[in-house]
Amino acid sequence: MRVRADLNISLDGFATTEGGTPDNPMGPDWEKITGAYVATRTFRARVFGDESGAGTTGLDNDYATRYFEGVGAEIMGAGMFGFHDAPEPAEWWGWWGDTPPFHVPVFVLTHQRSGSREMNGGTTFTFCSLAPREVLDVAREAAGGLDVRVGGGPSTVREFLADGLIDDLHVAIAPVLLGRGINLWEGLRGWGEGYRVVTEVAESGTTHVTWSRE
Repeated sequence: MRVRADLNISLDGFATTEGGTPDNPMGPDWEKITGAYVATRTFRARVFGDESGAGTTGLDNDYATRYFEGVGAEIMGAGMFGFHDAPEPAEWWGWWGDTPPFHVPVFVLTHQRSGSREMNGGTTFTFCSLAPREVLDVAREAAGGLDVRVGGGPSTVREFLADGLIDDLHVAIAPVLLGRGINLWEGLRGWGEGYRVVTEVAESGTTHVTWSRE
Protein backbone atom coordinates (compact mmCIF):
# COMPACT_ATOMS: atom_id res chain seq x y z
CA MET A 1 0.00 0.00 0.00
CA ARG A 2 1.33 3.43 -1.00
CA VAL A 3 0.19 6.96 -0.22
CA ARG A 4 0.06 8.95 -3.45
CA ALA A 5 -0.60 12.50 -4.59
CA ASP A 6 -0.97 13.98 -8.09
CA LEU A 7 -1.26 17.67 -8.90
CA ASN A 8 -1.17 19.95 -11.92
CA ILE A 9 0.97 23.03 -11.34
CA SER A 10 2.50 25.94 -13.24
CA LEU A 11 6.21 26.46 -13.88
CA ASP A 12 6.34 28.72 -10.84
CA GLY A 13 4.63 26.14 -8.63
CA PHE A 14 1.06 27.40 -8.43
CA ALA A 15 -1.62 24.70 -8.25
CA THR A 16 -4.68 26.96 -8.02
CA THR A 17 -5.72 30.13 -9.78
CA GLU A 18 -7.51 33.28 -8.73
CA GLY A 19 -10.23 35.45 -10.20
CA GLY A 20 -13.03 32.86 -10.10
CA THR A 21 -16.64 33.80 -10.77
CA PRO A 22 -19.92 31.92 -10.23
CA ASP A 23 -19.85 30.96 -13.92
CA ASN A 24 -16.16 30.06 -13.88
CA PRO A 25 -15.30 29.18 -10.26
CA MET A 26 -11.79 27.94 -11.00
CA GLY A 27 -10.74 31.20 -12.64
CA PRO A 28 -9.51 32.08 -16.13
CA ASP A 29 -6.08 30.45 -15.72
CA TRP A 30 -7.28 27.01 -14.64
CA GLU A 31 -7.31 25.52 -18.12
CA LYS A 32 -3.72 26.64 -18.62
CA ILE A 33 -2.45 24.22 -15.96
CA THR A 34 -4.98 21.40 -16.43
CA GLY A 35 -5.66 21.52 -20.18
CA ALA A 36 -3.35 18.65 -21.18
CA TYR A 37 -4.81 16.40 -18.48
CA VAL A 38 -8.44 17.25 -19.26
CA ALA A 39 -7.82 16.57 -22.95
CA THR A 40 -6.73 12.96 -22.39
CA ARG A 41 -8.84 9.99 -23.40
CA THR A 42 -8.76 8.62 -19.86
CA PHE A 43 -9.94 11.85 -18.23
CA ARG A 44 -12.76 12.27 -20.76
CA ALA A 45 -13.95 8.72 -20.14
CA ARG A 46 -13.55 8.68 -16.37
CA VAL A 47 -14.78 12.18 -15.49
CA PHE A 48 -17.04 13.14 -18.41
CA GLY A 49 -18.34 9.63 -19.15
CA ASP A 50 -17.23 9.95 -22.79
CA GLU A 51 -16.76 6.40 -24.08
CA SER A 52 -16.33 7.45 -27.73
CA GLY A 53 -12.55 7.05 -27.59
CA ALA A 54 -12.03 10.77 -28.16
CA GLY A 55 -9.13 12.48 -26.43
CA THR A 56 -5.38 12.54 -26.54
CA THR A 57 -3.15 9.55 -25.96
CA GLY A 58 0.59 9.45 -25.38
CA LEU A 59 2.42 10.27 -22.17
CA ASP A 60 -0.22 12.61 -20.71
CA ASN A 61 -2.81 9.85 -21.05
CA ASP A 62 -0.43 7.30 -19.53
CA TYR A 63 -0.20 9.44 -16.40
CA ALA A 64 -3.95 10.04 -16.36
CA THR A 65 -4.49 6.28 -16.44
CA ARG A 66 -2.06 5.74 -13.57
CA TYR A 67 -3.92 8.38 -11.58
CA PHE A 68 -6.94 6.11 -11.29
CA GLU A 69 -5.22 2.71 -11.06
CA GLY A 70 -4.84 0.81 -7.79
CA VAL A 71 -6.55 3.37 -5.55
CA GLY A 72 -8.72 2.07 -2.72
CA ALA A 73 -9.50 5.33 -0.90
CA GLU A 74 -9.19 9.08 -1.47
CA ILE A 75 -8.56 12.02 0.86
CA MET A 76 -9.44 15.57 -0.16
CA GLY A 77 -9.81 19.01 1.37
CA ALA A 78 -13.01 21.03 1.59
CA GLY A 79 -12.00 23.14 -1.39
CA MET A 80 -11.54 20.17 -3.71
CA PHE A 81 -14.95 18.90 -2.69
CA GLY A 82 -16.39 22.32 -3.48
CA PHE A 83 -17.49 23.74 -0.14
CA HIS A 84 -15.97 27.16 -0.90
CA ASP A 85 -18.45 27.47 -3.78
CA ALA A 86 -21.41 25.87 -1.99
CA PRO A 87 -24.62 27.81 -2.68
CA GLU A 88 -26.37 26.09 0.26
CA PRO A 89 -23.85 24.16 2.39
CA ALA A 90 -26.52 21.97 4.00
CA GLU A 91 -27.64 20.68 0.59
CA TRP A 92 -24.41 20.89 -1.38
CA TRP A 93 -22.90 17.55 -2.37
CA GLY A 94 -19.94 18.81 -4.31
CA TRP A 95 -19.29 19.69 -7.91
CA TRP A 96 -18.56 16.07 -8.86
CA GLY A 97 -22.17 15.33 -9.81
CA ASP A 98 -24.36 12.38 -8.89
CA THR A 99 -21.73 9.88 -10.10
CA PRO A 100 -18.30 11.10 -8.96
CA PRO A 101 -15.29 9.64 -10.78
CA PHE A 102 -13.63 8.15 -7.68
CA HIS A 103 -15.66 4.93 -7.15
CA VAL A 104 -14.00 4.42 -3.75
CA PRO A 105 -14.48 5.77 -0.20
CA VAL A 106 -13.56 9.49 -0.13
CA PHE A 107 -12.72 11.29 3.11
CA VAL A 108 -13.37 15.04 2.97
CA LEU A 109 -11.50 17.14 5.53
CA THR A 110 -13.95 19.82 6.67
CA HIS A 111 -15.50 21.49 9.69
CA GLN A 112 -18.68 22.24 7.74
CA ARG A 113 -20.29 18.82 7.81
CA SER A 114 -20.05 15.38 9.39
CA GLY A 115 -21.40 11.95 8.52
CA SER A 116 -21.40 10.14 5.17
CA ARG A 117 -23.24 10.17 1.87
CA GLU A 118 -23.34 7.36 -0.66
CA MET A 119 -23.21 8.45 -4.30
CA ASN A 120 -23.80 6.56 -7.51
CA GLY A 121 -20.98 4.39 -8.84
CA GLY A 122 -19.43 3.30 -5.56
CA THR A 123 -18.23 6.65 -4.19
CA THR A 124 -19.01 7.38 -0.54
CA PHE A 125 -18.15 10.81 0.84
CA THR A 126 -17.30 10.82 4.55
CA PHE A 127 -16.94 14.25 6.13
CA CYS A 128 -14.52 14.53 9.02
CA SER A 129 -12.31 16.94 10.93
CA LEU A 130 -9.10 14.97 11.49
CA ALA A 131 -5.38 15.59 11.39
CA PRO A 132 -3.46 14.15 8.40
CA ARG A 133 -2.13 11.09 10.27
CA GLU A 134 -5.55 10.36 11.76
CA VAL A 135 -7.48 10.50 8.50
CA LEU A 136 -4.74 8.49 6.78
CA ASP A 137 -5.19 5.66 9.31
CA VAL A 138 -8.92 5.61 8.57
CA ALA A 139 -8.38 5.74 4.81
CA ARG A 140 -5.82 2.93 4.88
CA GLU A 141 -8.31 0.67 6.58
CA ALA A 142 -10.99 1.57 4.04
CA ALA A 143 -8.61 1.03 1.10
CA GLY A 144 -8.45 -2.72 1.68
CA GLY A 145 -4.77 -3.07 0.82
CA LEU A 146 -4.86 -0.74 -2.18
CA ASP A 147 -3.23 2.69 -2.35
CA VAL A 148 -4.54 5.84 -0.69
CA ARG A 149 -4.53 8.96 -2.83
CA VAL A 150 -4.38 12.46 -1.34
CA GLY A 151 -6.25 14.15 -4.14
CA GLY A 152 -5.90 17.79 -3.15
CA GLY A 153 -6.11 20.63 -3.16
CA PRO A 154 -2.55 21.87 -2.83
CA SER A 155 -2.89 23.05 0.78
CA THR A 156 -4.03 19.59 1.82
CA VAL A 157 -1.27 17.86 -0.15
CA ARG A 158 1.28 20.25 1.33
CA GLU A 159 0.22 19.26 4.86
CA PHE A 160 0.75 15.58 4.08
CA LEU A 161 4.11 16.32 2.43
CA ALA A 162 5.27 18.36 5.42
CA ASP A 163 4.37 15.48 7.75
CA GLY A 164 6.32 13.00 5.61
CA LEU A 165 3.22 10.98 4.73
CA ILE A 166 3.44 10.85 0.92
CA ASP A 167 5.26 7.91 -0.70
CA ASP A 168 4.75 8.98 -4.32
CA LEU A 169 4.22 12.53 -5.54
CA HIS A 170 3.52 13.23 -9.22
CA VAL A 171 3.29 16.79 -10.50
CA ALA A 172 2.37 17.68 -14.07
CA ILE A 173 4.08 21.00 -14.72
CA ALA A 174 2.39 23.08 -17.41
CA PRO A 175 4.63 25.42 -19.46
CA VAL A 176 2.98 28.58 -18.10
CA LEU A 177 3.77 31.18 -15.43
CA LEU A 178 0.87 32.26 -13.20
CA GLY A 179 2.44 34.33 -10.43
CA ARG A 180 -0.56 33.95 -8.14
CA GLY A 181 -2.69 31.34 -6.41
CA ILE A 182 -1.65 28.68 -3.89
CA ASN A 183 1.92 27.53 -4.33
CA LEU A 184 2.51 23.82 -3.70
CA TRP A 185 6.12 24.31 -2.60
CA GLU A 186 5.63 27.07 -0.04
CA GLY A 187 7.26 26.08 3.25
CA LEU A 188 8.64 22.80 1.84
CA ARG A 189 12.29 23.76 1.42
CA GLY A 190 14.39 20.59 1.44
CA TRP A 191 11.45 18.29 0.85
CA GLY A 192 12.18 15.34 -1.42
CA GLU A 193 15.57 14.36 -0.05
CA GLY A 194 15.84 10.58 -0.11
CA TYR A 195 13.27 10.20 -2.90
CA ARG A 196 13.98 8.80 -6.37
CA VAL A 197 13.05 11.35 -9.04
CA VAL A 198 11.89 10.62 -12.60
CA THR A 199 11.20 13.37 -15.15
CA GLU A 200 9.47 12.96 -18.52
CA VAL A 201 8.25 15.53 -21.04
CA ALA A 202 5.00 14.88 -22.90
CA GLU A 203 4.02 15.89 -26.42
CA SER A 204 1.90 18.70 -24.95
CA GLY A 205 4.94 20.33 -23.37
CA THR A 206 3.86 19.21 -19.90
CA THR A 207 6.74 18.01 -17.71
CA HIS A 208 5.83 15.06 -15.50
CA VAL A 209 7.99 14.78 -12.36
CA THR A 210 7.55 11.89 -9.93
CA TRP A 211 9.17 11.56 -6.50
CA SER A 212 9.07 8.01 -5.11
CA ARG A 213 10.19 6.87 -1.69
CA GLU A 214 11.95 3.50 -1.75
